[in-house]
Amino acid sequence: MEKYQFYIVDVFAENKYEGNQLAVIMDAHGLSDIKMQQIAKEMNYSETTFILTGEKRNKGYDVRIFTPESEIPFAGHPTLGTAWIIKQFILKEADDTVILNLKVGQIPVTVKDPIFWMDQIEPEFGKIYDPEMAAGVLNTHREDIDDRFPVQAVSTGLRFVIVPFRSLESLKKVKVNIEKYYEKAVPLGAGAFLVFCPETYNPENDLSVRVFAECYGVPEDPATGSANGCLAGYLVKHRCFQKQSIDIRVEQGYEIGRPSLLYLRSEEKEGKIDVHVGGKIIMIASGKLV
Repeated sequence: MEKYQFYIVDVFAENKYEGNQLAVIMDAHGLSDIKMQQIAKEMNYSETTFILTGEKRNKGYDVRIFTPESEIPFAGHPTLGTAWIIKQFILKEADDTVILNLKVGQIPVTVKDPIFWMDQIEPEFGKIYDPEMAAGVLNTHREDIDDRFPVQAVSTGLRFVIVPFRSLESLKKVKVNIEKYYEKAVPLGAGAFLVFCPETYNPENDLSVRVFAECYGVPEDPATGSANGCLAGYLVKHRCFQKQSIDIRVEQGYEIGRPSLLYLRSEEKEGKIDVHVGGKIIMIASGKLV
């Protein structure tokens, strides 16, 4: 097999060995779909990305994203981390925008050092679920869920069910009941969950979040840009901060020892909601697949 250059970065990280890990494989056009899936499973991070070539197409770079289980059309931290690698190792000019050609479409990433910002597609708001179902699947009490806001599916390229919690104490106790997950949630199209609350570990942050995505082979994710993009749209649509725009800091990953920080911006204008998710990226390692 040809030797392929790869890099490992931590995304949405304030320090090394925090945030969400990502492996990025360079010049991957010679790899088959099966081989990409095998490599993603070997890396065993929540996602691995493959930059097909270092040449632009329609002003963007062709990139594919794989979880250990399957290819997906979009994911947040892989988008930011891959854009960072392209900026560092492919782009020769001082360009402040990197465009990724993903299965979901073109996603621009704007560089405002030290934060990389991605624009996500307009959120689609789906089914509203019974809080009792969510409580059962998440192994929590019905009263832990905040009745002021709905349990609702939202997608900005990848769908998540957003569940509002009242307190950090109840958020910490969440543990997916696998039997109920496959019996109650999956048949209803509820494959991945984001739970959030207004209490935080770090007082500088605005919300605390956890994300569970068993359907993608990720029991709990330390930092999830796609899910937090859905959350950003949800917060604006339901006026969770009592206004039509937000500019907030969200923490994730504390419960699994990978503290992460995501920056969310969203605004509703003329009936449309725009979503931007930002974070910092730190280089960890590089090498070659042999």
